[in-house]
Amino acid sequence: IVFGQEVYSNLRKQGHKVVGVFTVPDKDGKADPLAMAAEKDGTPVFKFPRWRVKGKPIPEVVDAYKAVGAELNVLPFCSQFIPMNIIDNPRHGSIIYHPSLLPLHRGASAINWTLIHGDKKAGFTVFWADDGLDTGPILLQRECAVEPTDTVDTLYNRFLFPEGIKAMVESVQLIADGKAPRVPQTEEGASYEGIQKKSNAKVNLAQPAEAVHNWIRGHDKVPGAWTVIDGQPLEIAGAPQPGLVTKNGLVLYGTDGKALLVKNLQFDDGKMIPASKYFSSGESSSLELTADEEKMAEEIRDIWKGILSNVPAVEDTTDFFKSGAASMDVVRLVEEVKQKCAGVQLQNEDVYMATTFQDFIQMFVRKLRGEDQEEELVIDYATKEVNNMTVKMPTQCFINGKFEDAENGKSYETINPTDGSVICKVSYASVGDVDRAVAAAKEAYDNGPWGKMNPRDRGSLLYKLADLMEEHQEELATIESMDSGAVYTLALKTHVGMSIQTFRYFAGWCDKIHGKTIPINQARPNRNLTFTKREPLGVCAIIIPWNYPLMMLAWKSAACLAAGNTLVLKPAQVTPLTALKFAELSAKAGIPKGVINILPGSGGMVGQRLCDHPDIRKLGFTGSTPIGKQIMKSCALSNLKKVSLELGGKSPLIIFSDCDMDKAVRMGMSSVYFNKGENCIAAGRLFVEESIHDEFISRVVEELKKMKIGDPLDRSTDHGPQNHKAHMDKLLEYCEVGLKEGATLVYGGKQVDMPGFFMEPTVFTDVEDHMFIAKEESFGPVMVVSKFKDGDVDGVLQRANATEYGLASGVFTRDINKAMYVSERLEAGTVFINTYNKTDVASPFGGFKQSGFGKDLGEDALLEYLKTKAVTVEY
Repeated sequence: IVFGQEVYSNLRKQGHKVVGVFTVPDKDGKADPLAMAAEKDGTPVFKFPRWRVKGKPIPEVVDAYKAVGAELNVLPFCSQFIPMNIIDNPRHGSIIYHPSLLPLHRGASAINWTLIHGDKKAGFTVFWADDGLDTGPILLQRECAVEPTDTVDTLYNRFLFPEGIKAMVESVQLIADGKAPRVPQTEEGASYEGIQKKSNAKVNLAQPAEAVHNWIRGHDKVPGAWTVIDGQPLEIAGAPQPGLVTKNGLVLYGTDGKALLVKNLQFDDGKMIPASKYFSSGESSSLELTADEEKMAEEIRDIWKGILSNVPAVEDTTDFFKSGAASMDVVRLVEEVKQKCAGVQLQNEDVYMATTFQDFIQMFVRKLRGEDQEEELVIDYATKEVNNMTVKMPTQCFINGKFEDAENGKSYETINPTDGSVICKVSYASVGDVDRAVAAAKEAYDNGPWGKMNPRDRGSLLYKLADLMEEHQEELATIESMDSGAVYTLALKTHVGMSIQTFRYFAGWCDKIHGKTIPINQARPNRNLTFTKREPLGVCAIIIPWNYPLMMLAWKSAACLAAGNTLVLKPAQVTPLTALKFAELSAKAGIPKGVINILPGSGGMVGQRLCDHPDIRKLGFTGSTPIGKQIMKSCALSNLKKVSLELGGKSPLIIFSDCDMDKAVRMGMSSVYFNKGENCIAAGRLFVEESIHDEFISRVVEELKKMKIGDPLDRSTDHGPQNHKAHMDKLLEYCEVGLKEGATLVYGGKQVDMPGFFMEPTVFTDVEDHMFIAKEESFGPVMVVSKFKDGDVDGVLQRANATEYGLASGVFTRDINKAMYVSERLEAGTVFINTYNKTDVASPFGGFKQSGFGKDLGEDALLEYLKTKAVTVEY
């Protein structure tokens, strides 16, 4: 009836004249919402209990109907048998809304049967009424995907109700415009199912888990799927094995051994409880109410009296539903109580959980006191006394606001590259964990507070998260140093410091995301307006590398969250710890559950499933070009999800003879050895003008000899260990190839003789264009130097651009004209002039060619996580 009220109101808003409303009689002296709305508007309302007696139309009812002079009958719902002379009477006939994709599921309980049968699609039909049962020609249909977690309520609330209202109004307009189709229904695939009653709603547990799941979710709270539970453990009639009560609910098993989770249980007396509380359902103690709470309870008792007008008095034991309340009364109760007590978080489900007045008041007071808040975040820390502090590191997957073990119970060791020791064991996520995380992110986006939140409030949460990161910056930097080998001072300033800046920068963008108004040719004389809206994409996946674990997380996730998306993030398998610490801080900042999900694990399993998952709308990746290509292919084949890729590089740095030599040496070394060379924009090849080449090399080697290699937590250390053993082995192989091809090894090229994965800073000269080390990046502390002839600007540009990569580049010269000439011709996403590694949160970052596409940082990064919708209005 609420649906009918909305259709009625929207038809009037669209300028259609409603000449009469025929609805059911008042119940217990209360008019239904449709009647109330129509009476308020002065529309004639008729409340006949029936249209016919013994199969024949009642004359006075027919006469009353004909007197209104209807040209079209609109039936948003139909709970009475209406004679055909009424159906066919108007000039345009009658249209009916039916909540299934006809000819499938004709008859009653169509939504239920859509779920019971496990249909992959749901929807509704607006059809022309005829003398059959839901068999008339189709005017309009709309469909949606059925999600694994859908129930009758969620399917109705998210699609069938809101879209159905629009469709009914659209159908009337099509008829008014003479454009309404009449598509005959086919009998192929037609089905008819009757009304479910308690007698035939018992669960048959001797079938696969999915079928049991569909049966339970397909039965509404009335009559509700039911079975017999006896004893502890739960012996369930007909079940292949006992059920299991867990903190999440009741686990049932199908004949295929697969499990399903039941969230709520309802007893014969109508009381509903969380399934997780089955064994403790009778143990809750009554609260002692304060004087103010007693006063509020009496005000709520008056609300119950107003709704249950047929009950002489509302006692503590009065049951809301046994007193005649229906689902619309639940909505009214919730809304009236919320209006009376602003700020209390009350849901329809709460009424079903507390059906008596006493239980309702107890539940309400607990909410008022905040005693119903979600459980405190439980974290299984790995702790270490290191760097003059106690470091506490979460080690489990972070899914839907909770830390939990991987579904399969597997874990793996994360290694400290300083000495090769085990830091701790970390959960090894599975495909099932990905599916759970994506489902949580989708629920948070579709139905959680994140999507409904004012953008400015969303920004406030991100600011709070940045503040918490700042409060924990020493701990984060220490974890980063242990897990990735980053020198602590660099980790504090860059790895962590820039991460904090990134979140603050994008927090400020939250309330500044908007579209434009656009002048169009038809703007006059028809009075048209076109505007655009920037909207979030939905669930996004982010896969980050191991060189800057926290900073890469921040660069992508801050923009993603600021745009209003939810995310599932996979950190690099070898460096998961700061991402998991970030998850803890996000929960403490108040980011709603499901918005951020972190899954440590392998790229081949977790990463591939993220690429393939149909509910993910965007994937952001930083890593190697070969893996980027594979990701792009998987994303295209799955659901054509949007992709941004920041891939490999072989960034050229050109040093001219007119440079500031001191600066060129200092910045040239930084361009190669910054973060142990594990830097995506590192200068992969230096071109040094011939006349200064030898001096440049000599000064670089002189400085390298002063460089302190050692423990990254030592504040005087310049150069820490490579990230992991496999990477160090590849660097040693890279140097061997350079030597075999004839390059000159001037310095380094070997592993340092000490525990851990330390590599000597290395310099190669006489590198020719055809050599492997001239074309491929090392991603380590290896300087690759080639000469170019004095004055040969165009020649060195041609050599610098002779690569399939285009991430970054640089030039050192005092001649501004030469600098600008070179910068215009270098084929790279970033060009540094007389500096290097100078990134900023406000400046876009990303590559050309096989270094990928899409941007991190700056306003451009937001566009990677938004979609543009154009809206044209005639007014």
